[in-house]
Amino acid sequence: MDDGMPHHEAPSVSDSDAVPPVLSPAMADLLDGHAADAFALLGPHRTAGGDCRISVMAHGAREVVLVTPDGTRPMRQVDARGLFESVVDDAEGYRLRIEWSGGVEDTEDPYRFGNVLSDTVVRAIADGDPDAFRAALGAHLDSHEGVAGTRFAVWAPNARRVSVVGDFNGWDARRHPMRLRHDAGVWELFLPQALDGQRYKYAITAADGAVLPQKADPLARRTEPPPATASVVRAPFAHAWHDDDWMARRAAQAPAPVSIYEVHAASWRHGEDGGPLDWDALAATLVPYVSDLGFTHVELLPVGEHPFGGSWGYQPIGLYAPTARHGDPEGFARFVDACHAAGIGVIVDWVGAHFPDDAHGLRHFDGTALYEHADPREGLHRDWNTLIYNYGRNEVAAYLIGSALEWIERFHLDGLRIDAVASMLYRDYSRGEGEWVPNEHGGRENLQAVAFLRRLNDAIGQRHPDVWVMAEESTAWPGVTAPTADGGLGFSHKWNMGWMHDTLQYMQRDPVHRAHHHSEMTFGMVYAFSERFVLPLSHDEVVHGKGSLLTKMPGDAWQQHANLRAYYGFMWAHPGRKLLFMGGEIGQRSEWSHDHTLDWGVLDDPRHAGLQRLVGDLNGLLRTHPALYIDDDRPEGFEWSVGDDHANSVFAFVRYDRAGGRALLVVSNMTPQVHHDYRVGVPRAGRWSEVLNTDSAFYGGSNVGNGGGLDTAAESMHGHAQSLRLVLPPLATVWLECTH
Repeated sequence: MDDGMPHHEAPSVSDSDAVPPVLSPAMADLLDGHAADAFALLGPHRTAGGDCRISVMAHGAREVVLVTPDGTRPMRQVDARGLFESVVDDAEGYRLRIEWSGGVEDTEDPYRFGNVLSDTVVRAIADGDPDAFRAALGAHLDSHEGVAGTRFAVWAPNARRVSVVGDFNGWDARRHPMRLRHDAGVWELFLPQALDGQRYKYAITAADGAVLPQKADPLARRTEPPPATASVVRAPFAHAWHDDDWMARRAAQAPAPVSIYEVHAASWRHGEDGGPLDWDALAATLVPYVSDLGFTHVELLPVGEHPFGGSWGYQPIGLYAPTARHGDPEGFARFVDACHAAGIGVIVDWVGAHFPDDAHGLRHFDGTALYEHADPREGLHRDWNTLIYNYGRNEVAAYLIGSALEWIERFHLDGLRIDAVASMLYRDYSRGEGEWVPNEHGGRENLQAVAFLRRLNDAIGQRHPDVWVMAEESTAWPGVTAPTADGGLGFSHKWNMGWMHDTLQYMQRDPVHRAHHHSEMTFGMVYAFSERFVLPLSHDEVVHGKGSLLTKMPGDAWQQHANLRAYYGFMWAHPGRKLLFMGGEIGQRSEWSHDHTLDWGVLDDPRHAGLQRLVGDLNGLLRTHPALYIDDDRPEGFEWSVGDDHANSVFAFVRYDRAGGRALLVVSNMTPQVHHDYRVGVPRAGRWSEVLNTDSAFYGGSNVGNGGGLDTAAESMHGHAQSLRLVLPPLATVWLECTH
């Protein structure tokens, strides 16, 4: 009968209790942990005489008993290295009872099972299908041939041997060698045990026979907390989502205000034990804080597993697993769900530009430059001492795209921010002459990375058109947010690094010198509508000796606060979505450190508390004034009133909601002098109310202003028939709206 066993021939035996056979070289290699085809040697195989020989490798076992429907029989140990054998008439339905020093294990034989992955899946992996990659690879609790257990699969095409090691086999690399599926370079093994919660890695022997450091699973969905580095088998993801209403509103894609609070989860606030909060504690504290301040989104620095906390997550090893620093994956899902319940979107930084060279990671994963380039001129980031993905390799692209889709689909993320895109686009990024390899046309563009980014954005956009993909891109690369069909890169948004650099540089200048650098505040409008921009005051601006946003500002403490308030008033009114790194809203004085929590004690000072109130009010006004966001990407929504008053360092512009017929006048005075009777043209006659004044005493200012509002005069100015004679407070921004 056909019992499904592999039909390998074995040497004929007449008596299972005869003299032990002489081991073949292949079997000896297998027992010694060297390369050999385990499935050709272990498990059930027919002998020349028609019987079945069952061979079991159990290093360190005291006894192995064969359990069949007809009873039990001890297997004969034919080699002291742990080889046990029995010859039976029929191997169908057998099990193993193995006595170890620590107890008895009753189990199925892993080497009696056929292929774990179907031929169709193997072909899809070879073709670089992201869905096949993420569905097939990694460790999955599953059922195979009617037996519950755990299936393992890993891509290592150039390895001579791969075995899975873990808590379940004493981390003995000899115990569970895997089967190679040659067409895809994937190694697979089904262990007939539900191993939920157990740690594991892969023990890999390179093609040259070198034994590599044990590797974490590139597609692990869970890891043990750093500094430990093992992957963890986890049960199928189980979270009952409660965000149907949120997802429906998101899918509508109506124009909406965007104000993002950027957070490093490990240092926003610490728990009573002095350590980082877990996801549930963050849901209980961070979510209401962000909601109370009126931010529309929270953006998390990378939360994929990373070995070095000092990288802030930007040197990840686990692209498929939330870091165990804050709990399990379901905890992260609960955090996202809590954000959505509070009306807050969740964006996560995702790093596809590079990876660290830790021995347990992707570096030389199978003994070759598998994920990276072999040539350091292409594969090494000198700035960060990290490795660069080989984007031209289908399997690498599939691994990365599968990761992005996994975060979006498994955790309901509303957006990804792609880090260091500029470093991906240019082969000569941060490299000198002779330190880089031109592309096939002799140019500096990384054509493989360009193709990858387009493929990534198309994959996300086709399935999830309501999910944002933001690029941190600091150059003038054209069409970053243009559709790929039009030759663009296909991102939804681009961080406006030029605006950030110019305006921050201006604000750091002593007001007496600002007249000579007026264009640093106005130049951003030259290209403001060339892309869909985010205005970022991010973590990068408050580290590495740059100081905090508050301490960048010139002058004494009063002037520093006034400058920062004026800057925020200018920024929140400027075209582009807003992003502020944590601590900026309270005027943190010390530079951000990933090892320390924010200095919440500054809120005891009324000036800091006033700054926090201002940020909350800015977000509130952003939500209630469509003129500030409805045409963020269209020139019709913006008009300069005063863009050339260098002498007084004054800027004035109008934001329009043409559909709603509303307009908002924004005026910034970047000097410490009060300007009286400062005339600005406005598009409508009537009463213009002061809806925001960053010099209000409520925010810690001197309370200079326009008495809450004033009426227009029929004096033409700036192309308008009507104008206002304003009092401009010192180092302040005022917003005015025509109310009647």
